[in-house]
Amino acid sequence: MAFETIRLDIDGPAAVVTLNRPERRNALSIQCMEEIIAAAGQAEADPAVRAVILWGGTEYFSAGADLTDAIKVKSAVQGVEYFRRFHALNDTLETLAKPVIAAIEGFCMTGGCEVAMACDIRIAGEGASFAITSSKIGTVAGAGGTQRLPRLVGPSRALEILFSADPIDAAEAYRIGLVNRLVPKGGALDAAKAMAEGYTRRAPISHAFVKRAVHRGMQMDLASAIEFETFLVTAIYGTEDKQEGISAFLEKRQASFKGR
Repeated sequence: MAFETIRLDIDGPAAVVTLNRPERRNALSIQCMEEIIAAAGQAEADPAVRAVILWGGTEYFSAGADLTDAIKVKSAVQGVEYFRRFHALNDTLETLAKPVIAAIEGFCMTGGCEVAMACDIRIAGEGASFAITSSKIGTVAGAGGTQRLPRLVGPSRALEILFSADPIDAAEAYRIGLVNRLVPKGGALDAAKAMAEGYTRRAPISHAFVKRAVHRGMQMDLASAIEFETFLVTAIYGTEDKQEGISAFLEKRQASFKGR
């Protein structure tokens, strides 16, 4: 599939999805969201890919939603349809059977920040900044920001960020748990690729099941979540990879996982 608003590059075990709208500072248009979903699907179907990296380039991650699309939304019906696109994108990232890493340099604003929060892991270069600016334009974050942000940093910190609409820097984002890793400026993509390389020594089915256990389990009460976890672990015990992994451990050798 040919893309117009993104690039998809397979670099060893990493599928790098690069936002490519420099004239709009990587604002997320409807077309861009649909192309990210398509690229993620291609990466998921490639057995050589062990992680998907969402990357905006060296200057900025994303300015957020493309307001030339948002300004056209003038009714509740139109709003539901518009934000359905964002929800579809974020759901794709969260349910993808492979780890999804956001590699962030520069500013990561509102809709861009909401998409980054739907990724499994966020790596930020020093100098990056994060904000959800909805209160500045009289709206509410509509792509999951009011829900994912408090789950990452806690309700009070989330409200502080949402109330102020002012950016926080990468060091503060790392301190409060909004990002997983803080690396030197310009190093986010390389760090994400190194993480993907490390995943080649891990079982891909395990990664897929872990993602499902965490994301779905967080929406359940503890007893239900543990029961769900039990179903997943008993299912994975019937895989070839489980047999290979335990055999390799007992034989003191590196496991060779096949995703079966």
